[in-house]
Amino acid sequence: MAFLKGVWRFLVAIKDGLALLFLLVFFGFLYALLSAGPNPGAVRDGALLIELDGFVSEQPAAIDPVAALLSQRAPIREYRQRDISRALDLAVKDDRIKAVVLDLDRFMGGGQSSLSALGERIGAVRKAGKAVYAFATAYSDDGYQLAAHASEIWVDPLGGVLPTGPGGSRTYYKGLFDQLGIKAHIYRVGTFKSAVEPYMRADQSPEAEQAMKALYDEVWEQWRSEVAKARPKAKLDALLADAPAMIEAARGDLAQLALSNGLVDRLGDRVAFGKHVAAKVGEGRDEKIGSFAETRPAILLAAHAPSRDGSPIGVITVAGEIIDGEGGPGVAAGDSVSELIYGALKNEELKALVLRVDSPGGSVTASEKIRLAIAEAKKRKIPVVVSMANLAASGGYWISMPADAIFAEPSTITGSIGIFGVLPSGKEALAKWGITTDGVRTTPLSGEPDVLGGISPEFDRLAQATVEKGYRDFLTRVAASRKKTVEQVDAIGQGRVWAGGTARQLGLVDRLGGLDDALVEAARLARLEKDEWHPLFIEPQPDFASTLLGGLMPEPAQAQFPTDLFGRAALEQQLAFDRIAADLRMLSGVKGAQVRCLECGVVAGVPPTASTSSPWNNLFDLLRSS
Repeated sequence: MAFLKGVWRFLVAIKDGLALLFLLVFFGFLYALLSAGPNPGAVRDGALLIELDGFVSEQPAAIDPVAALLSQRAPIREYRQRDISRALDLAVKDDRIKAVVLDLDRFMGGGQSSLSALGERIGAVRKAGKAVYAFATAYSDDGYQLAAHASEIWVDPLGGVLPTGPGGSRTYYKGLFDQLGIKAHIYRVGTFKSAVEPYMRADQSPEAEQAMKALYDEVWEQWRSEVAKARPKAKLDALLADAPAMIEAARGDLAQLALSNGLVDRLGDRVAFGKHVAAKVGEGRDEKIGSFAETRPAILLAAHAPSRDGSPIGVITVAGEIIDGEGGPGVAAGDSVSELIYGALKNEELKALVLRVDSPGGSVTASEKIRLAIAEAKKRKIPVVVSMANLAASGGYWISMPADAIFAEPSTITGSIGIFGVLPSGKEALAKWGITTDGVRTTPLSGEPDVLGGISPEFDRLAQATVEKGYRDFLTRVAASRKKTVEQVDAIGQGRVWAGGTARQLGLVDRLGGLDDALVEAARLARLEKDEWHPLFIEPQPDFASTLLGGLMPEPAQAQFPTDLFGRAALEQQLAFDRIAADLRMLSGVKGAQVRCLECGVVAGVPPTASTSSPWNNLFDLLRSS
């Protein structure tokens, strides 16, 4: 009996210990979360330090706690473009901010439209008489697009500047499928429906080459024009014309080459750069060599609450892949986004609605839910304006159609009006291992699509007819919304993607401009004067676990963010493998019909993401539309 009592006391002690440990961890996490918030009173006289260790995006994705804990790599940080823009606007007005410092050493990029918007804000800071200093070990296209707007560009002597322009090779899997005995059944409509070509060809078609080259040329010309305007003395054309020859002539010294050609102003490491900035804005409080007086954007934003005067104009962001069901920030879940819209319509003070779209599309049913929610707003006589960011293609265009006005940036990627389906079957692959299939059918469609025994011609006909019907639906909706004939939309559809400037000429969008322009137009449609409204940003809230983990997430390890040119090349290699994995995952099935532009993400500077695979249970589950 004494032994049993001892065991019981031991078990109770373990239980009490675990409960106490849980409470300590919980309150420790809660304290860390609460203390992680910015302190508005911490704004210092000095520089606004914008340190971009990751991507710039329209809506940072919520951190998946499970994936973050299981992954061997720390989550890559995302910085909301709107927050950085407002911080730069505040830097113009706040007398405590003497200069702006852009730390781009571990900047991984962003959409060209987002970077152009930030570039305009940086230019405004300089016009206000405040210096802007940029530093990086190496500048690629995206980093240099931002740095070009700075007063002084610094580069580490071990680094340099090497813009390469958009484009590159794409992976094709037809040869691999033939060797493995896998057949990709393709159902598509459109001459330029190149998204499925990797599964049916060993190279790109002439039509795909024509379309993508036109798109790349237009986007690249906009990049070059922006950089040339921001930094007119830079001899960029010569470097772009024959970079290998110039680098060889400079004996491989990219930093000195950049300096001699006016691409940068000074060579120096991080310590030298910090001392230079400290001489301008004041010394830092810590003892770290090269520190300077600085304020972070979050602190500056906290010190300047946005105006709430006048009537609200709602702004709802649709960012990321459009999926069915619910989801947090960074993914455009149909149920969540439509609920945000319907919830906003319950606000009787709401005078207009702006939809900020940055999406390659996705689920047809989710896209239609969002479109119907927007249509409901119009039924209630609430003006709706769409502001396209970097990417609003396929499903992203689907949800934009009902708007009273559509704004796009010159480098926005849009269009991709089309639909396709792809479904693999492995009959020959199984036969190589001696596996065969047999069975009894009551109709020609029994057991179809038979991905193991081979998809029948009857099902192929059915699937193709369904895809063609989906394309007609897309054309009809666009024609009705844009006041065109179906034939006119078909001529500019066919799955082809367009840059914003050309899309404006074709009538797919109404005007060129950013979010601020869309807000002004929404106010005009609502008959509100300049001082009679304010933007009200309505966004899905991350769950508690994601918020907690985000607040506790340590700074990313430097190994995750290469700074020199070779390190960046290695990172690009990793991203290329991620894209291959995403291509192959797509074949395993995405639930629900899709209106998605698979090739747009690379053009728009969107990092590759993995789609969630799930088994399909009806015809629409096999369709991948783009």
